[in-house]
Amino acid sequence: MTTAAAPDMPTAPGPSGSSGPAGSRAGTGAGAVPGGSAAPRHRRRSPLASVALHTTLTVASVIAVFPVLWVLLTSLKPARYATTTDFFRETTLANYTGLLRDTPFLTWFGNSLLIAALTTLLGVFVAATTGYAVSRFRFPGKRGLMWTLLVTQMFPVAVLIVPIYNIMAGLGLLNRAAGLVITYLTIAVPFCAWMMKGFFDTVPREIDESGQVDGLTPFGTFFRLVLPLARPGIAVTAFYSFITAWGEVAYASAFMVGDENLTLAGGLQKFVNQYGAQWGPMTAASVLIAIPAAIVFLFAQRHLVTGVSAGAVKG
Repeated sequence: MTTAAAPDMPTAPGPSGSSGPAGSRAGTGAGAVPGGSAAPRHRRRSPLASVALHTTLTVASVIAVFPVLWVLLTSLKPARYATTTDFFRETTLANYTGLLRDTPFLTWFGNSLLIAALTTLLGVFVAATTGYAVSRFRFPGKRGLMWTLLVTQMFPVAVLIVPIYNIMAGLGLLNRAAGLVITYLTIAVPFCAWMMKGFFDTVPREIDESGQVDGLTPFGTFFRLVLPLARPGIAVTAFYSFITAWGEVAYASAFMVGDENLTLAGGLQKFVNQYGAQWGPMTAASVLIAIPAAIVFLFAQRHLVTGVSAGAVKG
């Protein structure tokens, strides 16, 4: 039994005038690309929309920068002009020299730097190892551990400060740097561990398997292969841990007494009393306090914009 040949498919002229199967070819005019898919067309923003956008961005930038600029300019004014609205009035560095010479600011700065550095190092280590363990291993109580880390973030400082104070008093850690470091770790580690778990989940498990094939231990695989690929997460964890310890006020004020033990948060309160405030030294101290935080932020930002884990697994 033979079958009849199929009739030729009718052809129709394409958009460019050439003939071919109907609907099988795309035109070659504007807005078309090879393969038949139309090139995306970008809508041009109207002049009025551009003006509104730039005006909004300018106003937002001024609102964000103005308080910082005002503090900086106030720190350069004499005390009698500190509360005036003049931007520049007898500019002087007397507030900075008096702060460094006549107050224990450098002692407070050193205490804060030590506590923040220890909190950052221990926070990164504990959060990274915890996040990796939860991301890669299965063990009894894993779900309960993650829920515990999450629930601890729901309690405000006002609720936790009394029980933590009693615990530190019982351990003899009041008025000691170790007590504040442990306290700040209870704040930073739960959040950072959750965040690091998310970063480790994006690192392919083939990396771990390749380390095992090469004879590395789980710790060797973690430190030599996986951890470098989670560098953006490490940067964010370090920044969050540092800021937690550097700018915290409530615990530092309650746990530390004496000028030789105060941190910067507690030291700044010395410039404010029931009779008034010393705006010159306080604004000068605020400017100096912001410098380390800005440096740490720039360091973290530099690593956040890089896709370290991109292309880690090659076929």
